[in-house]
Amino acid sequence: MSRQRWLIIALPALVVGIIEALSDTILDPVLPFPGDALIVTLAVLLLSIAVSGLAFGRIDALGAALAARNRELEMRAGSAAAMHKVSVAITALVDLRSILDTIVDNARTLLAADVAVILLVDADGALRRSASSGPVRETGDLAERSGADPDDLLQFLPADLATSRLANALNRGPETIGLLAIGSKRARSFDAEEVETLASLANQASIAIENARLQARLRELAVETERGRIAREMHDGLAQVLGYVSTKSQAADELLAVGRVADARAQLGELTAAARSIYVDVREAILGLRSPITPELGLVGAIEDYARRFADASKLAVTVEASSEARAATMGPEAEAQVFRIVQESLTNVRKHAAAGRVAVHLGRVDDDLLVELDDDGRGFDEPSPWQSTDWPHYGQAAMQERAADIGARISWGTRPTGGGFIRLVVPINGFILEVAT
Repeated sequence: MSRQRWLIIALPALVVGIIEALSDTILDPVLPFPGDALIVTLAVLLLSIAVSGLAFGRIDALGAALAARNRELEMRAGSAAAMHKVSVAITALVDLRSILDTIVDNARTLLAADVAVILLVDADGALRRSASSGPVRETGDLAERSGADPDDLLQFLPADLATSRLANALNRGPETIGLLAIGSKRARSFDAEEVETLASLANQASIAIENARLQARLRELAVETERGRIAREMHDGLAQVLGYVSTKSQAADELLAVGRVADARAQLGELTAAARSIYVDVREAILGLRSPITPELGLVGAIEDYARRFADASKLAVTVEASSEARAATMGPEAEAQVFRIVQESLTNVRKHAAAGRVAVHLGRVDDDLLVELDDDGRGFDEPSPWQSTDWPHYGQAAMQERAADIGARISWGTRPTGGGFIRLVVPINGFILEVAT
């Protein structure tokens, strides 16, 4: 190409030079002035017209290519802007049906189609309509059909609306979970930009469907986890206390049968204390069923609020102290919820097993860790309570270990040489690297 450009420049100069030489040598004797000048001028004019035609043709071709490229870039920019708006609209939605309706509406609009439909594979492996946009939605002509070949869209798109059609698979990894398809009344072809747009919308639909599936699974796991927690608490609390109550009631009955009234009253007094413990357990279980942490309270505020209600129900003196660094620390909602549950479980264990009169909760920050400590003035962990299981670790302690492991934290407990028990929890604020204070 560069050689041609230089040739276009050099050729006219060479021709003009040749004509001028001929004019001075051959033409002057045969055709004197001004005839020779007119011939030279005419020759140069014709040459200029020819060279200019070539140059202007090349310029026009380059201009047309540049204009086409600009149009393509403008279309891409418009498509990208439209896809961005679609993404923003989708992220603002939480209901899967609304998300899929938005996707098919935008597929029909962006690709100038007459109908758009999302087909999902059901549990039996058949395709079923999940969302549609276009005249079909209002007329109801698009019936739900099963057992269709994914490539045979005419089973889902009426023929008059699917003269031209385009489809893209919805994938979950290597698995195809459905199709996003569009149809048009008029015969048309789909360029690469339109195919890419449909593929992008299909990807968004796949992500939304998978996100909905994972959210449902998370809800199921949350329910299972909560059921497990309640089961552990009932086994470690209500079941053991009820067994203790049964034993005490039988003992009181036997003592009354032999006339040992004073001893029977002592047994009934212990039974009353156990019944009071059951009552507090039930209240704590009910309080624990609701979400403990709100944006207004935060983790520290939620612990302080729970400690006040716990102290009122259990008649224990509970104090909460938190440094400004601990109050400012932020963690994910799951980590905060687990820390709160560990503190909740710790206070319950103090009430049930420690025979304490007071308990202090301290929250502070050490480097990148949140440090949570509970200290009480009870019997510690060496001496079991009257109805405490002899299995180790007990269900309450096992639950705390599981919760700590879930957020990359570690927990330790023990009895102080001066008396009383302690529980210490170290939670990494960022990441899951931690140190356990002993």
